[in-house]
Amino acid sequence: MILSKRQKRQFADEGYLVVQGVVPQVMIKAARQTVNHSIGHVGIGGEDLVNHRGGFHCAELLDASVITDMFNKTPVMRVAEELMGQGNVQAVGRAKVYPRFPLLPGDEKKRLGGHIDGLGNGTNGQPRGSYSRNFTAFAVIYLADVSRPWSGNFTVWPGSHRAYEAHFKQYGHGVLKEGRPQIDLPADPVMVTAEAGDLVIAHHALMHGACANNSPDVRLAAISRLKHVAVEALGADAYLQIWREWDGVREVLEGESA
Repeated sequence: MILSKRQKRQFADEGYLVVQGVVPQVMIKAARQTVNHSIGHVGIGGEDLVNHRGGFHCAELLDASVITDMFNKTPVMRVAEELMGQGNVQAVGRAKVYPRFPLLPGDEKKRLGGHIDGLGNGTNGQPRGSYSRNFTAFAVIYLADVSRPWSGNFTVWPGSHRAYEAHFKQYGHGVLKEGRPQIDLPADPVMVTAEAGDLVIAHHALMHGACANNSPDVRLAAISRLKHVAVEALGADAYLQIWREWDGVREVLEGESA
């Protein structure tokens, strides 16, 4: 067992969990070296003009083993299975590297904005007014230390997954056609700090984003969308039953209510 009942309970309450030292440093260093080489020698690519998507860094590394092995060949998968159930997590085929570059000195910003993935806006590969739910969790691996807020941190709104579930149960998930519901959330956002090799795993319905990077360093992280083996069968109904794909979390919650 990697995760304690307390950690699973924390994930249930807050919708995310930081697990330290999940990826060995030898893999982190190889990934970081590959990423930095790509930024410096390959540059921006990945343009998808049909879907109106702009370019991004490290497009050629989306399915590179130096990136995907950090998810598939480390305890990352064991952590995910402890939450979602043994044998229930699909292998990672793609992971995107997200460099968040510093702003110029004197141009610092302190505004936070969050979103739920899968909502179409016409420029992200989905038509405006459409929505889909085709993954179960975010898995974020920090490739370099992010020890302070406002450093491009992966940012979460704890408990928002539960608030949205309650909203969808009342109004139906069809309200997502109008975009992210503007509801009161139970907690202020958290700019997640972590060290290189740490894992952040977060529920798909958790409001999240990335804060501005007012630090002198590039924030480097690799992010993959983990999928339950039954993700397509459940589809958008997971917004109404947020723990259907989380056997390990349900065991803790049901044990407390017994």
